[in-house]
Amino acid sequence: MQTSKRFSVAGCLQVTAIAGALTAMAMPVQAEQWRGWNIQPPGYPNTVALEGFAKEVAEKTEGRVEPKVYNSGVLGNQPDAIEQTRSGALDFANFNMGPMGPIVPATNVLSLPFIFNSVEDMYKVMDGEIGDRFADALAEKNLIALSWFGSGARSLYNTARPVETPEDVQGLKVRVMNNDLYVEMIDNLGGNATPMAYSDVYQALKTGVIDGAENNYPSYESSGHYEIAQYYSLTEHLILPECLCIAKSSWEDLSEEDQQIVRQAAENAAKKQRQLWAEGSKASREKIVSAGVEVNEVTDKAAFQEKMQPIYAEFVKQNPQLESLVTDIQAAQQ
Repeated sequence: MQTSKRFSVAGCLQVTAIAGALTAMAMPVQAEQWRGWNIQPPGYPNTVALEGFAKEVAEKTEGRVEPKVYNSGVLGNQPDAIEQTRSGALDFANFNMGPMGPIVPATNVLSLPFIFNSVEDMYKVMDGEIGDRFADALAEKNLIALSWFGSGARSLYNTARPVETPEDVQGLKVRVMNNDLYVEMIDNLGGNATPMAYSDVYQALKTGVIDGAENNYPSYESSGHYEIAQYYSLTEHLILPECLCIAKSSWEDLSEEDQQIVRQAAENAAKKQRQLWAEGSKASREKIVSAGVEVNEVTDKAAFQEKMQPIYAEFVKQNPQLESLVTDIQAAQQ
């Protein structure tokens, strides 16, 4: 009877172990919930692309990763979001390279006026080996750049006159983003650079505090600035790429298979964003022209670029390690 009892206990333990194993096999793998930062509102090209990225990742990983995009900057401003993504508090984000300079000095090269000849040239450069160099620099700061978005070309607009030559900028009070390179750009053209919050520009134009500003077609149109400043001149002086970035910690937690899925989804998102941006820019141009805005091509950009030489010289003097990056970008567009 004693032997029988021992076998009975052992049998119960075995049955329990088998039942536990079967239960574990039946339980689904817990999904990784990803939080994504986005400063743009619903419906914006970047937002549509990011939400498509999230959907594709969730579907292709069969729910192992479930990204969610938080729009309209509800998770903080870009500097805060950069730090949160670097630390892994956020898992992914769409960042403009303009404010990235304090964290990743190499990206300051992208803020040099006229560093790119056109949006198409920017895409060509960033999709190639030079873009990989910027991605490497971002990776050193715990940001994995998987694809590059566009944000159009920024051009000058004002209330006074068309800008066709650098001399046409002289004396104009022009709002710029808070970056020394942009201040120097306007100053070197003979204008008066005025750093100012974007939200204050409409009223400043209306009251004459400033004569003009600079931005891309969609921002110029959606902000209503075209209602006051009706001269839009295609200087295309600043063409800033944006990244779809993943937190390094989130990236390294993925299997190799899921890394490939996430990378492909990011590349697909970039294609979608670029397409939607081009369509939106065209629609914005048509709207402002219909409203009476005078749009003029700048036929001699070389004259503007010549005025930027002191800025480039000082930049290279202060950042000699970035000189090859500047010259390689210029050479890639020739």
